[in-house]
Amino acid sequence: QKTTRAGLNSSVLLQKRQLGSLSSTTYCRLVHELKVNCMQRRKIEIHSPDSSVAGTNNFKIIVADVACERIFTVNDVEHGGCKYGIINLSGLGKESLTVEMYDNLYFTNRKVNSVCWASLTHPDSHLCLMGIAETPGCASLLPASLFSSTNPGDRPGMLCSFKISTAWSCAWCLNPQADNCFSTGLTRRVLVTNVVTGHRQTFGTSSDVLAQQFATQTPVLYNGCRSGEIFSIDVRQRNRKGQSWKAIRLFHGSAVTSIHLMEAEHYLMAADMAGKIKLWDLRTAKSVKQYKGHHNEYALLPLHVNEEEGLLIAVGQDCYTRIWSLQDTHLLRTIPSPHPSSKDAIPSVVFSSRLGGSRGVPGLLMAVKQDLYHFSYN
Repeated sequence: QKTTRAGLNSSVLLQKRQLGSLSSTTYCRLVHELKVNCMQRRKIEIHSPDSSVAGTNNFKIIVADVACERIFTVNDVEHGGCKYGIINLSGLGKESLTVEMYDNLYFTNRKVNSVCWASLTHPDSHLCLMGIAETPGCASLLPASLFSSTNPGDRPGMLCSFKISTAWSCAWCLNPQADNCFSTGLTRRVLVTNVVTGHRQTFGTSSDVLAQQFATQTPVLYNGCRSGEIFSIDVRQRNRKGQSWKAIRLFHGSAVTSIHLMEAEHYLMAADMAGKIKLWDLRTAKSVKQYKGHHNEYALLPLHVNEEEGLLIAVGQDCYTRIWSLQDTHLLRTIPSPHPSSKDAIPSVVFSSRLGGSRGVPGLLMAVKQDLYHFSYN
């Protein structure tokens, strides 16, 4: 489904810009809107050194590194566990739609609730995973080199792995005042762990922590809870009694499933299980914008924000991918799943202006069932 505004085409926009009837900001925003509505779906061919790997297992999660050169994948496997892998996007081009996928078949993998890239020895050197297990859960920090085609004989062990109660979320801190730390959102508590020293801080909460993100300008961790509360923790505040360490407190009417701190760190985007997506001003603790049309009732579904292109993207429980204008909240495009909708086949997406790195192609990647698709954005 496309919801292009009437009369929106490239020649009309350019003419209005040349006549001075459109500001540069408005012109850029409308060009992005036009590009969104011209996105075309193409299937990506996945190659793998292990021919038995590619295209045989359903994608559950894809998460891109900061440079969008690689995506980490979690795929279901028949015996009930999961398979982890890394897809190298360098093969993506205007003509070629081929990517390389590397797996590690040396260890059994748990199902995953949450995953994030971690910058320990260099940018995006590791992966932080919150594994599901009946009793108990497990947090692991894995070197990304485990999934590399280079030096197959060099298989470093897990850098960090410890048993925890059920973990819902995780985040890696890039602020030097909390160096080498990652957080884990648990049942009624937050755990912040230094992976080098092993030091841990525990913060008790009144609800399960389903979403997390660290600020970069300060060592502050933002948390979204099942109760609908969003609060921040300054991880330098140790051993305060009660919950007096909560700095900012915001409230949604339903469980918060995803949060995204905007680049200037004055605003925070949050989504909940009532399908509401709100933009909060952290300075006034007030909601300033709402993005309508998202569908969610019970799933932990992420938000994807691209400030460079001025877009907000979210996949709903109904398997539709929706794209909004960040600036004016207009719903620009609704993309149905290439496969029949089901709760076991909710697409996982990545959007970037540079898929494959600094010289990469812009667009949306969509993983659903056993397939990977590219929606061009140019």
